[in-house]
Parts: sequence; C-alpha cells; structure tokens
Amino acid sequence: MSETKYGKYIVREPLGKARHPEIDVPVIHLGQADMGGAVEGWEGVPFAITMEAVYQPLSMGGDGHKHDQAEILCFLGGNPMDYYDFGAEAYILLGEEKEKHIINSTSFIYIPAGLLHCPLVFTKVDKPIVFSDILLAPEYKVNRPSE
Repeated sequence: MSETKYGKYIVREPLGKARHPEIDVPVIHLGQADMGGAVEGWEGVPFAITMEAVYQPLSMGGDGHKHDQAEILCFLGGNPMDYYDFGAEAYILLGEEKEKHIINSTSFIYIPAGLLHCPLVFTKVDKPIVFSDILLAPEYKVNRPSE
C-alpha cells in the first residue's frame, strides 16, 4: 500500500513471468490479474499490457484465437536509441482465411474484437526485439476456434 495519497498510481517494478516458456527473461505485465499484474489503485483500468524480449525464434498464439476485446500487437527494434533497428522476421496469420502477413520492421497490428489471429511465428531473430501486446480490457481472455 502506498504511503502517499497518489503513490498508488505509480508502478515501480511491473515484472512478471512470460506466458511463453521459450522466454526465460523477466517480462513486464500491467493490468493482468491472471499474470500477477493487478495493481492496487489501477482496478478497472480498461487495458492490459505485456512487454517481452524476443531473442530467439519461437511461435506463440497456438493455432489461432480470438478475443472479445480489441488488441494491439507491437513490434519494436530492441535498440532504445533507434526502435527502427529491427533485427527479426516474423509472420502472423489473420482472419478465418489465415491471411499471412510478414513482419520485418517496426510495426503495430490492430486486432479488432472477434478477429481470428495467430500463430505468430518469429522465424529469424538476429538481434533481440521488443514484442508487446496491449489488450483493451483489464484481463487477457482467449477464445479458441473450437470454443
């Protein structure tokens, strides 16, 4: 609990455990109770964010899923002095048609509520990048196609 009136609005170390076992370095979670990211004073904040370092090829998101809320996927070069210094390549499948999109530069993807997406596959990682997902809801909930 904060010792000041507004201190509860400042999160100093929003570290958590990755959803993806291939990522074994600390990640940032904020707003996700299921991932240990719920923060006193932030209850009801209508978003959740995760930031992960991708430093080796990996696949995430299974065979595809949907959310009841919109999501934004962020791909940033890992050099904080030049976020466009992007040293990786990935692809993501979107929609029921599984339309393939290549990500090989700093990019953002808007995923409307209900849009089937994934897998997201990092095929080449020459240097670490930052992958972030921003869910426009306080909790990350997944609806698999068979559900």
